[in-house]
Amino acid sequence: MRLENTYIAVDGVGETTERNLWERGARTWSEFDPSLCGSTTADRIESFIDTARPRLDSGDSDFFAQQLPSSERWRLYENFRDEACFFDIETTGLDHSRNEVTCVSFHQGGDTETLVSGDDLTRENLQALLDSPLLVTFNGARFDVPFLEESFDLSIDIPHLDLMYPCKRVGLSGGLKAIEPEVGVERDRPDISGKDAVRLWREHERGVDGSLETLVSYNREDAVNLKTVADRTVERLDRRTLP
Repeated sequence: MRLENTYIAVDGVGETTERNLWERGARTWSEFDPSLCGSTTADRIESFIDTARPRLDSGDSDFFAQQLPSSERWRLYENFRDEACFFDIETTGLDHSRNEVTCVSFHQGGDTETLVSGDDLTRENLQALLDSPLLVTFNGARFDVPFLEESFDLSIDIPHLDLMYPCKRVGLSGGLKAIEPEVGVERDRPDISGKDAVRLWREHERGVDGSLETLVSYNREDAVNLKTVADRTVERLDRRTLP
């Protein structure tokens, strides 16, 4: 589904009205006819479309993130897929006030970049790589984003698609590693747990050869695989939502 299919962002339009519009032929904004609904609703829809078209043309993802109900922000994905930033972090623990971020991997436009603590993991580099119309994570709303904000004095207010919630809507439960095989993702290396990630970092600090390379490879794979999980999840939501 693309944003041009969406009416639920209009004040007063819910799931039932939106579905009725689709079923009566207004599957996109260009197909909307005011005669398909009451005059007040039609006026609101036309006003929204007039405002939304130039916002979409200019790539203003924030406008749509604010207009859409939080449960429907997955609809941003099709329009901003090519520019989306998929990212994942590794840390020395779960408490962002006591533990530290060890590495962060970003996958965007087919390229993957990793920042490592003690090397190039800085506030400035994070800000540069997070400059995207849409951030995509798994459980990032509760973990990755607040951890980075606390650790690097950042304010990350970019539209954010946390895949954990849309995955649950289509019956994909559990963590990222449990969901990946369900959508056709195969890992190149055996699974590494969060505890393993902490162990690898500690080994790196002690100078154990290969530990950092293994940790970075694991972290990069997480970021890259997010795109496939997002693609497959949104496809399932499309089939469930559109008539």
